[in-house]
Amino acid sequence: MTRDIADHGALLTVNLGALAANYRLLAARAAPGETAAVVKADAYGIGIEAAVPALIAAGCRTFYVAHLSEAARVRAVAPDVVLYVLNGLPPGAAPRYAALHARPALGCAEELAEWRAAGGGAYALHVDTGMNRLGFAAEDVAGLDLAGLPPALVMTHFVSSEIPGDLFNTLQIAAFETVGAALPGVPRSLANSSGFFLEKRPAVAQSRAGYALYGGNPTPGRDNPMRPVVTLEAPIVQVRHVPRGETVGYNGRWTAPRDSVIAVVSTGYADGYPRNGANTDAKHGGAARIGGVSCPFAGNVSMDLIAIDATFAPPDRVKRGGVAALIDEVLTVDVVGAGCGTIGYEILTNLGRRHRRVYVGERN
Repeated sequence: MTRDIADHGALLTVNLGALAANYRLLAARAAPGETAAVVKADAYGIGIEAAVPALIAAGCRTFYVAHLSEAARVRAVAPDVVLYVLNGLPPGAAPRYAALHARPALGCAEELAEWRAAGGGAYALHVDTGMNRLGFAAEDVAGLDLAGLPPALVMTHFVSSEIPGDLFNTLQIAAFETVGAALPGVPRSLANSSGFFLEKRPAVAQSRAGYALYGGNPTPGRDNPMRPVVTLEAPIVQVRHVPRGETVGYNGRWTAPRDSVIAVVSTGYADGYPRNGANTDAKHGGAARIGGVSCPFAGNVSMDLIAIDATFAPPDRVKRGGVAALIDEVLTVDVVGAGCGTIGYEILTNLGRRHRRVYVGERN
């Protein structure tokens, strides 16, 4: 942990080899169906331009994004892949889709009519089976006029696939089977990351891997089958000795329970670490690891700094220029999310632009 972080910025290390291994694991579970990769939100924070080539090298040929701006970035590094845009067709955007050879996920009559009027082309028909967010109602699919405009794919999205016994899963699978019967011959796309691990899931042409690719646990409450992809290390910029009874940070929300050693690290909520990670006298929050020892935060997460109670960390590691791990193999994105009162998805997608990024492992 002596890599150059002398500019005070935190070091974000992205393991592209782990990303590729996660893709291959999921693809094996979905076989013989295809596994597509969801790379929206800058590939869940790790960087589209690095993630997409690594996933292609691992065998991925179909990608999903949320916005056209993301589609343009994918297309710049992957001119030949199949590319879907989940958030549909903005008014007047059909020519931009054509220029990018991108396929919209059409989910309402207005989008379908505009796509047809613009000359059509490959697209996904997005069907709602319970999320009540985007998509045609499942019961309306049989009545759609798709003459001359057949979809390349019909897709839906699980509501609660991370909960194996949830009734929603059974109801959605049944509804999607009905949709498939109304669209004979159209390939179907169903599973999200947790859906890969459902015991009862129908055979479909395509599954969509997202959060699990990036090391998030698709099986909450059970061991994570995925390899961690990111680590985050922040430099210690000052060490303070705080007497018992004194407070640390804004509003004095953490009181030293003993004479304490406080390590202050150079990262904060401006770098994407949630302010809700505060560890106070009233609630447990975030932690770091110094020399392999878990060290709770001391007070609020500030814009650029976090104070850490490093009293029990190895003294030789608690020093100016030392390093605190904020995300690692123990403090996983799921653990960090829980400590901040959120989810690992938010931790990943908020990874800060001030971090110095290093990519290791497989990269084209």
